[in-house]
Amino acid sequence: MAASAAAGGDSGLLLAARRRLPAAALAAGGHRIRLLHAFSAASRRGRHEVACCVRTEPAPRPASPVAVRSRSVHSTENYKKGCEQRLGQLIERLKKEGISPKQWRLGTYQRMMCPKCNGGSTEEPSLSVMIRMDGKNAAWQCFRANCGWKGFVEPDGVPKLSQAKNNTECETDQDGEANLAVNKVYRKICEEDLHLEPLCDELVTYFSERMISPETLRRNSVMQRNWSNKIVIAFTYRRDGVLVGCKYREVSKKFSQVEGEIDKLSMEEAGYRNCVSVPDGAPPKVSSKLPDKDQASRIILATDADPPGQALAEELARRLGKERCWRVNWPKKNENEICKDANEVLMFLGPQALRKVIEDAELYPIRGLFSFKDFFPEIDNYYLGIRGDELGVPTGWKSMDELYKVVPGELTVVTGVPNSGKSWVEIRSVLNGKQGKQLLMVREHARKLLEKRIKKPFFDARYGGSAERMSLDEFEEGKQWLNETFHLIRCEDDCLPSVNWVLELAKAAVLRYGVRGLVIDPYNELDHQRPSNQTETEYVSQMLTKIKRFAQHHSCHVWFVAHPRQLHNWNGGPPNMYDISGSAHFINKCDNGIVIHRNRDPNSGPLDVVQVCVRKVRNKVIGQIGDAFLSYERVSGEFRDADKDTAKKAAVAAANVAKAPQRKG
Repeated sequence: MAASAAAGGDSGLLLAARRRLPAAALAAGGHRIRLLHAFSAASRRGRHEVACCVRTEPAPRPASPVAVRSRSVHSTENYKKGCEQRLGQLIERLKKEGISPKQWRLGTYQRMMCPKCNGGSTEEPSLSVMIRMDGKNAAWQCFRANCGWKGFVEPDGVPKLSQAKNNTECETDQDGEANLAVNKVYRKICEEDLHLEPLCDELVTYFSERMISPETLRRNSVMQRNWSNKIVIAFTYRRDGVLVGCKYREVSKKFSQVEGEIDKLSMEEAGYRNCVSVPDGAPPKVSSKLPDKDQASRIILATDADPPGQALAEELARRLGKERCWRVNWPKKNENEICKDANEVLMFLGPQALRKVIEDAELYPIRGLFSFKDFFPEIDNYYLGIRGDELGVPTGWKSMDELYKVVPGELTVVTGVPNSGKSWVEIRSVLNGKQGKQLLMVREHARKLLEKRIKKPFFDARYGGSAERMSLDEFEEGKQWLNETFHLIRCEDDCLPSVNWVLELAKAAVLRYGVRGLVIDPYNELDHQRPSNQTETEYVSQMLTKIKRFAQHHSCHVWFVAHPRQLHNWNGGPPNMYDISGSAHFINKCDNGIVIHRNRDPNSGPLDVVQVCVRKVRNKVIGQIGDAFLSYERVSGEFRDADKDTAKKAAVAAANVAKAPQRKG
């Protein structure tokens, strides 16, 4: 706001006065510095500029000048002297960094040419420099995506307490004076202050050529301004209808802090008004700081297709949460080029094409979390036998090939007494096995699940007997069922995954896909690094608590597969829950405990029957302790309810095994 400094006026006015720096500042360059101070009416001489003055209500005019009481423990003169000395040091240090504008400005962000990148090909003033009014520090940053140079300097003698505060707070041009003035000053802007005016016909035509309508421009309050004898576009920013900021751009695309505004307008032309642009364009690299996340359930990232735009997408997804982010794939605008942003799609392909780009946005990739669709090419090759080793690689011994073949990705443990030729057997197997890197876990899960679904063998192999192999149409239909039903958590690094890592990805799967069940199999292939002062029992208890909290918080049932320890004097019967390797907490802390057992002795009962032993049910409403018997179909890998006669024989055999004496080790 504008005002005059009349005699006898309000002593609370903040005046902008020009002072020359002392010898220390003059030695650093002798530039004129703008200092903001509070003066009483009696101390004002001549004509001064009034920066601004804000009061909650009109104050009564005093009969005589009223002195302003400083909140600083130092006098005003000592304060000014200290500021000027610190400012002199700052200017000297900034000049050593190559920062030397024609005029130094304090307490506000000043744009100038970056000495590192020289503004790139457009020679834009991309460096933003901020010098505090009290001279306690100065900071700068280049906002060109390919540069990103930034730094921070301080004068000598700044207390550590002030330094810590400076690292967490950035003062505006009035903050330093708020310590001296009674009333805090706020800066307000309006269209008249910025000399904004409605768009002329030339700029309306310019936007029309970019397929942006006058109605969209009016709705977003896009205006113009005369800047250095040129008409520039002004993108206004408003909060609750109040003007809070403005960015400018020339038609030739020389701009001042304008990046995604035109793309935002393009999205509105496609029917999307819930769209925002980032304030400062793409960052040069991804930051390591992670802020709090909002509660939006679905966020589509439509950044530029160039490397800085992709870096921006990664940074936004990291901050907002990748599990709720989608990303667009920009279409081709001709045979050789791809549209780089939303406005190019609008200009070359039209609003419907831009809308389709948004509708076809893909889930943002999360490292370690996959759909079966991601592995369809691998599963296709497995089904078609492209590699040639899908059924195993012969060892070179005919007699051994009947019992064993080398499968890429598996682990074979060879043991025996010394000098029995174990090493020679291993080398012979490797040399004859044409092994390569394969996603065995993925494709084997796919094979087993598809066989259970289609009830036909995956291969024309011996295990299938005379059964017909699944057809190509059945295979393709099954793949779609796989992709719609299951998701995979797979560690891509050469290390074991931890429980925390698994649960973090499982959380992403719940939020992204609505997953309701999680299978962790097996326990002994997780990374169990525990503190040296923590026992295994304490570790297992803590781990199971984490898993239970995850299940309860996300309404997701978790099946956790843990193998029993080595059984001594085993009689062939099923183990119990207390035999699980690690801790008795596996049965103590679970809600349900189940033991799966299969008879391996043909003299003790049927070999194709699986005994399901329910050993714990916390909630009596949903079940009870007991045994069930299922028949196993070898061809399809399917489990079925055993008929009464088979179940009766299996139950008798299981009872006899339980009565049998323990075998001596």
